[in-house]
Amino acid sequence: MTTSTLASRPLGRSGLKVTTLGFGGAPLGDLFARLDETTAIATVEAALAAGINLIDTSPLYGHGLSEHRIGAALRRSGRKDVVISTKVGRVAEPFAGRGDGSGYLGGLPHGLRFDYSYDGTMRSLEQSALRLGVDHIDVVLIHDVDIWTHGPDQIEKRFVEAMDGAYRALDELRAAGTVKAIGVGVNEAEMCERFAHAGDFDTMLLAGRYSLLEQPGLACFMPLAQEKGIGLMLGGVFNSGILATGPVAGARYNYQPAPPDILARVAAIEAVCTRNGVPLRRAALQFPLGHPSVASLVMGAVKPEEVEDQAAELAAKVPAALWTELRSEGLLGADVPVPE
Repeated sequence: MTTSTLASRPLGRSGLKVTTLGFGGAPLGDLFARLDETTAIATVEAALAAGINLIDTSPLYGHGLSEHRIGAALRRSGRKDVVISTKVGRVAEPFAGRGDGSGYLGGLPHGLRFDYSYDGTMRSLEQSALRLGVDHIDVVLIHDVDIWTHGPDQIEKRFVEAMDGAYRALDELRAAGTVKAIGVGVNEAEMCERFAHAGDFDTMLLAGRYSLLEQPGLACFMPLAQEKGIGLMLGGVFNSGILATGPVAGARYNYQPAPPDILARVAAIEAVCTRNGVPLRRAALQFPLGHPSVASLVMGAVKPEEVEDQAAELAAKVPAALWTELRSEGLLGADVPVPE
């Protein structure tokens, strides 16, 4: 695939510019299936060939395997102009035994533990650089400090640990020029808002909470992000699959089978898309970029063809009449920004 002309946007106030389509490395850690090594690396190479310049990963993804595979692709393709984002808060333990509970079917035989301390953050970042085979990392996110991960009983403790430890470490690294942007990567808009009030962040990766189906982050967090100049990376824009597949039998929403009310709402959205000659998947992919704080959509893929399809869907035209009809049908609020 030849290099495309993907649009780029500033990543907050960091000075970095990232393509509106980013590459998410979670599936490369054998999340849903054990991947062929050659195909996994070729998928990253396809993202780079498509003009994507933002690659996001984490030690969590395959217990380090995602970082290894991305590193292999970068060594083959060259790193020039690639913005690498990884995460801290989970430290790999090579000799601790794999254990379970991470959700990854495959990956490296290394254990993981939560560690949001200052020293744990420095250690995690050093390990990531070794797995990636790079001498610097551009964007570093504090990973999974949310109720989804830790539960309501532990979230206060984890938030304090993250601000006293990980944030302090990353703020120092940014001031020294070692990293260019710092942020958080979570599944909850409320935690993004809380971090935005508590510290000075350049970017945040929010998964599943701003999509064509639902926009819970719009009321409070996203105006705050705009006010503070925080550039947003969005994951989960298909809400775990249903906005890609449509309301078919077995459709997934937030990692679970979609309930009847969600199936009905997606069916109504898809009907509007069909009347306007637009695939649901294309509308769902392009919609979040209508918000001025959104810098990039971080999309996972396990085959080169999937990356090529994402780039093509993002480049395809969507008529303004689609967004107008979604509003008139009550499927989008009047104050929800849409792509021009």
